[in-house]
Amino acid sequence: MNDGYYTYFRNDDKPIIQIGMQFKQEEIKTHHTFCRICESLCGLEINTQNNEVISIKPNENHVATDGFSCVKGLYQHEMYQSPDRLKYPLKRQKDGSYIRVSWQQAIQEIGDQVKQLHQDDGADSIGMYVGTAAGFSVLHPVFAQGFMTGLGSKSMYSSSTQDCSNKFAVSKLVYGFPFTLPFPDLDHTNCLIIVGANPIVSKWSFLQVPNPSKKLKNLERRGGKLYIVDPRKTETATVAGKHLFIRPSTDVFFYLSFLRELIDQNGIDDQFVQEHTIGINAIKEVVKEWSPEKTEEVTQIRASDLKEMVSDYIQADGAALYCSTGVNMGGNGSLAFWLQEVINAISGNLDKKGGTLVGKGVMDFIKFGVKNGILMRSDKSRVGGMTSVNDAFPGGLLADEILTPGKGQLKALFVTGGNPLITMPNSEKLKTAFQKLELLVTLDIYQNETSSEAHYVLPCTDPLQRPDLPFIFPLMLGLQQKPYMQATKAVYEPAAEQRDESSIYLDLARASGMPLFGSKMAQSFFTGIQNYHTRKNKKDFPTLPQEALLNGLLRLTRQTSFQKLQKNKNGILGKDHKPGSFIPKRVMTSDKKLCLAPEILLEQSHRLEGQFDDEKNNAHRFKLITKRAVTTHNSWTHNIERMTSKGRETNYAYLHPTDMKDLNLIELDLIDVRSETACIRLAVKSLKTLMPKTIAVPHGWGHQHAKGLNHANKTAGVNVNILAADGPEKLDKISGMAHLTGIVVDVKAAEGVLQANWSGM
Repeated sequence: MNDGYYTYFRNDDKPIIQIGMQFKQEEIKTHHTFCRICESLCGLEINTQNNEVISIKPNENHVATDGFSCVKGLYQHEMYQSPDRLKYPLKRQKDGSYIRVSWQQAIQEIGDQVKQLHQDDGADSIGMYVGTAAGFSVLHPVFAQGFMTGLGSKSMYSSSTQDCSNKFAVSKLVYGFPFTLPFPDLDHTNCLIIVGANPIVSKWSFLQVPNPSKKLKNLERRGGKLYIVDPRKTETATVAGKHLFIRPSTDVFFYLSFLRELIDQNGIDDQFVQEHTIGINAIKEVVKEWSPEKTEEVTQIRASDLKEMVSDYIQADGAALYCSTGVNMGGNGSLAFWLQEVINAISGNLDKKGGTLVGKGVMDFIKFGVKNGILMRSDKSRVGGMTSVNDAFPGGLLADEILTPGKGQLKALFVTGGNPLITMPNSEKLKTAFQKLELLVTLDIYQNETSSEAHYVLPCTDPLQRPDLPFIFPLMLGLQQKPYMQATKAVYEPAAEQRDESSIYLDLARASGMPLFGSKMAQSFFTGIQNYHTRKNKKDFPTLPQEALLNGLLRLTRQTSFQKLQKNKNGILGKDHKPGSFIPKRVMTSDKKLCLAPEILLEQSHRLEGQFDDEKNNAHRFKLITKRAVTTHNSWTHNIERMTSKGRETNYAYLHPTDMKDLNLIELDLIDVRSETACIRLAVKSLKTLMPKTIAVPHGWGHQHAKGLNHANKTAGVNVNILAADGPEKLDKISGMAHLTGIVVDVKAAEGVLQANWSGM
């Protein structure tokens, strides 16, 4: 108090004017923007006051999302405006505590260490892990890659090897480019078969589809056939379609017999195959022994049901098979996705109305990528000799790359927009490895589990604090069910010392003495415009003009300006996807034909007979899958109290009632779930929609050791991913994917005291 006046402070420690005893409120401002939590990119109306979000609601007039949004999008501001938000750079002390330091100190000290490590141990001793959150921004991943390119380091690791890199690896082999990603033509398909996906909860992957429930119901209303193949009768399966149970991680055998039956029922488009593909005879050889009667023994899908499904697929005028994480993470994700793409192609449904389409964004990124060698690296990892996918190595190798001595051993790691100690396999081992690093730097909005081990923690802006365009999949690849464009300005300003990642990486490149993208001209250009923008707008910290950069991208691709786009607050509809626009001119193989039988996939398929025998031998054992909830689908929502309250304060293990009875368990009994890697202990619940001999545990939990998540670290959940194995022998040989679902486990009532390698409630 001062002379009868109060001075109030915002959460960024800057004063707000106070006159007399009345608080001077700013007017409420309404912003039209879009969500950047998942691929739906739902249109939103956000009200702000005094530089804070006070409410969010769906934009009912949006050209594509039509007033749809999920609960995460509507309450995301509670996460961004949490008292736990990082505001200042932090530096770890010898005793494990953290102190606030200036940006100048943090950047310079990090740069000095990077420079020394680069000199002593080489460029590849410095690595980067890029998380999912980085991908939902246009500039963030570009400048992160620019920093690593400047260092000359190939040690890139990506969260995609936890959920989707099988699709990238197979697409490169079959279509010639990893970002060639066909998607179902949902508005016109007459038969859709969804395998290992639950779009009602998790939305579509590699396709922007707001309100998936509406789309699936519309499919049935127009007489289309819809099948859901999953070990659990999911939320999607309760909304529409016919559900078929499948034994977890046996999807590859389902696809083998589906393809065999497609051939037996004369479902091949011979003209298409002859004109546009090579390798059909090798494919026929691969599947000839895999009849529906044979695979029924392990998939538990009756041969008669599979034959009916194939018949419906063949008879439909436009049909599509679609899979997502339940298949991707099942141990044979690459082989399964390969067989799916072969089926969609040789049946004549690829590049066809009602089948699967290949989108086109603001430019032909497929041709651009191949011409410029983007995402086309094929080098091998130091540990395990695994091929890079999308210019990155498997995350499941990170621990070994840090712990294994020798040339190229990882000594420093930047973690940007991710939390690998929650999302990665065998995270207990990974935590030990992180503690061996000479330098661990995280860029994030919270001090999460990974940031709690870092030497430096750098506070970043959240999605609502930055201008943006839709991220690369819709922007560059046209992965949208209904094509449109939209631009958004920042909804509110950064608090305290939060900075955007593009500006941070520009400064880190300067401090490390190695220019962005390896180009002194690029470093000089971006530094110049950063300095000009900072002075002109009286910014407290060096800041790139993000709107200008986004506008430049639009103009380079011959689009309208960022400003004009932004004025169309509901978005601008684009042209509908055009069937027949992909084959053959955008197929990037040397002969412009689909490579149905890449040698490495054929080699891996020879191992399936042995795996089939293993499945039969393990038929009596439990298989572990994940179970998702809308409120806690992303681990970073766990720090929002409303998302983890009213009975949602922990995760549970779910079993079918018959399995509960066989194990003599009742609701909320503690059980131990043991894999070859570790054991977790948690309470059990009954779930009748689950397949017997299947156990489901929601992922993303286990925040007890996060120093900066002061709500989430009080929840009682367990990190299920510690049950998954890492290392080259445990990863998908083709894509580097970790086996995170369909893991064989033993389940029993809890006994004794938790051991050191166990995780409990």
